[in-house]
Amino acid sequence: MPETDQTPVGLLRPDAGTLVARTASTPWEDAGDGFWMKPVFEDKKTGTRTLLMKVDPGAYSPPHAHDELEQIFMLEGEFSDQECTYKAGDYAVRAPGAMHTASSENGALMLLIYSP
Repeated sequence: MPETDQTPVGLLRPDAGTLVARTASTPWEDAGDGFWMKPVFEDKKTGTRTLLMKVDPGAYSPPHAHDELEQIFMLEGEFSDQECTYKAGDYAVRAPGAMHTASSENGALMLLIYSP
C-alpha cells in the first residue's frame, strides 16, 4: 500500500516506493486575486513543482512572468491569457520569463508543473 500524506504542502520526491496526495481533502490555499492552489509535489533537488490551480469566475492577474518553465494542463473550465483561451484537455508550455496575463470568465481547474 502506498504511503499517504494529507498535509497541505506538496509531497517530496520519494527515495523509494510511492507517495500519494489525497487532494480532495486538502484545503485550497489563497494565491490572491481569485486564484487558489494545492501544492502536490516538490523535488527540492531539481526545483520541479506540481500544483493544482483553481481560478474563480472573473479572476484576473495582470502581466507577470515565472522564472521556470510552466506547463499547463486544463482539467475543467476555460482559462485565458493574452494569446489564447484554453479549454479542458488543452496543454500549453510557456518559456521561462515569458510575460503573460491570466484570467477566467467562468472559472477553471488546471494542473501546473514548474521546472527550471
